[in-house]
Amino acid sequence: MINTTNCAMALLASVTVATFTNAATAADLGATDEPIKLAINEWTGQHISTHVAGDLLEKMGYSVDYVTAGNYPQHTALADGDLHASLEIWTNNVGDIYPKMKEAGKIVDIGALGLTTREGWMYPKHMEDLCPGLPDWQALSACKDILVTPDAFPQGRILAYPADWGTRSADIIESLGIDFKAVPAGSEGALVAELKSSEAQQTPLVMMFWAPHWIFAEIEAGWVELPAFEDACLTDPSWGPNPNATGDCGVEAPVTMKVAWAGFEEKWPAAYALLDALQMDTAEQEIMMKAIDQDGRDVEDVVAAWVAENQNVWGPWIDAASK
Repeated sequence: MINTTNCAMALLASVTVATFTNAATAADLGATDEPIKLAINEWTGQHISTHVAGDLLEKMGYSVDYVTAGNYPQHTALADGDLHASLEIWTNNVGDIYPKMKEAGKIVDIGALGLTTREGWMYPKHMEDLCPGLPDWQALSACKDILVTPDAFPQGRILAYPADWGTRSADIIESLGIDFKAVPAGSEGALVAELKSSEAQQTPLVMMFWAPHWIFAEIEAGWVELPAFEDACLTDPSWGPNPNATGDCGVEAPVTMKVAWAGFEEKWPAAYALLDALQMDTAEQEIMMKAIDQDGRDVEDVVAAWVAENQNVWGPWIDAASK
């Protein structure tokens, strides 16, 4: 005979446990009624990192808004809480706002994204025939004449990052004391288009660029060997080839960092834990970048396919974040 009293008590106990568990989960997730606003910057790799994070956050029960934001201005928005996280900050190209907002406690580093990176002056490999002293940076001065263009005349041209990405190339040129001008490209797409055109026509080109990037699957490139970076380069004029300047060296090996509004962890604890765990593999990101930039696929579709095929990678991140 069934004991209805015991069954009722067991049912009540199970409901109580379920209710408590759901309450705990809700508390861990935080404010799921408010969207998490993720910054979208100007380059494809960042779009991929951000959409991977967004897809996984949505799997956890969050809603996500993607907000277009400039590489430099986004830090003010993060400090104010108008943006909540940016998933691929290159810490050697952050401008002045990022360190100030970190020091003020308004933004926080979540952790490194894990990409293997490089940044500096790059050229298509045929440049070594046009300028035989490459990759040594001092060869640029001997080859200046082939790099003179109407937008740099009478100086040689270094094709630089878009203007709102900062003045890195111009700063290096000034510190090295070479007769060149940094001419900003209009976008990442413009940088790539000029590189591909140079490769196709075997014309001279030196440009600021970075890795990972899908272009290296198509074009053989070299990197200008600038004086190797050391901390002293930034503070001691006697260090390096120009005794009258600091900064006369190459770019410090970049770190890609995940950054958040200072109130993020308190408002969305589990989301913060997920972003802390999230890592991007360089080779996989380059494959996805090529699918988007060369094959014309939508970033949402490419990322969704990666997520569908890699539960073994991201599943442990969500499991750990949900505990």
